[in-house]
Amino acid sequence: MRITTLLALLSLLFTLPFELSANTQSVKTLTIYHDSDYSNHNESAYAMKMGALTALAEVDYSAQNYQINIVEKDNRGNSNRSLLHMRQFLKDPNALVFLGGLHSPPYIKNRDFINKNELLLLVPWAAGGPITRYPSDKNWVFRLSVDDTKAGYRMVQYATNTLNCKNPQLLLENTPWGKSNYNSIIKAIGDKDTKVDWFNWNTKINSAKIILRKIINDQADCILFVGNAIEGAEIIRAMESFEASERLPIVSHWGITGGDFFSKVKTALQSNLNLHFIQSCFSFLKKPQATLTKHVQEQATLLSVSLEELAAPAGFIHAYDLTKILLQAISQITLTDNVSNNRANIKVALENINKPVNGLIKEYKQPFSTWTTSNTDAHEALGVDDLCMANYKTDGSIYVIKNN
Repeated sequence: MRITTLLALLSLLFTLPFELSANTQSVKTLTIYHDSDYSNHNESAYAMKMGALTALAEVDYSAQNYQINIVEKDNRGNSNRSLLHMRQFLKDPNALVFLGGLHSPPYIKNRDFINKNELLLLVPWAAGGPITRYPSDKNWVFRLSVDDTKAGYRMVQYATNTLNCKNPQLLLENTPWGKSNYNSIIKAIGDKDTKVDWFNWNTKINSAKIILRKIINDQADCILFVGNAIEGAEIIRAMESFEASERLPIVSHWGITGGDFFSKVKTALQSNLNLHFIQSCFSFLKKPQATLTKHVQEQATLLSVSLEELAAPAGFIHAYDLTKILLQAISQITLTDNVSNNRANIKVALENINKPVNGLIKEYKQPFSTWTTSNTDAHEALGVDDLCMANYKTDGSIYVIKNN
């Protein structure tokens, strides 16, 4: 009996490594490239990555016997670095999807390259209007995020209806992103004579004071601001330096929430400075929580993520919902070792989602469709009704103001 048992154990020891090796070899890997600004706006980059990972964790990071992982690609906000990552992606035999990041210029500037090379780009943050509006059905960019063609309308609506602003003035980042916002905001205001001031990246507080003094002297009664966290903090700190009677309300794009913004402006906001900014209409702070919200929080906790402490929660929310839609699209095709075919099939599936996807923001019944000149929102999963305004609470958490 003992000899038989010993032989069985020896047999198991010899065969087990080979079985493990065979099983390991049978599971292949597909990669999602996350192209984002991990250097200067790590808060948003981290939030997006963890949102995608949380959705992947729900399916054990796998689909059809392929393991799916995410690799960080730090573009530092530089369009050329982003293009380098795109070229790396196209040469990678395991690269499945290119997940975008915070900045719009890399995807506006490289839009022709993206679509001509059939690079499947999913965007959970960058809001520039032209990104998803390549004038062809060969459009490979899909977005679940704020869309500047809608953001301008919501910002203007809040400024004029809620804040009763009669003479708004624009303060915009001098980039393709800022310029795309200029068009949508002016259209929403309906007055082409509305004044606008432009600022560049790395604008510091002294330059910001000069710009704000000009706007105040122009008799503006509120500011519509489009910029990111770094320059946004300088603008807020500059506004704090003025007498309370001169300070103007600021209605901001959500770009300010993408970095370490709150810690730099906390004191300014406590000095009765009036700041409002756009967000998608979902918050982990809302009580009572829905069943899915509780589930996502539990799943995120297993990944050591505290959702209520995220500096850029919208990045997590959008990436989670977008990854769930991606997984549904993957379930509608058969994955193979040919990643080009996989991308093409996923593109078609994304445009033809055949089962509702339960997301944090809403249930997505058919989030995307085939792009045409008469259907310019075909690759936009969110609409104007999904956009709300928000404020910072004293602890830095973001309070979303529901639409009336």
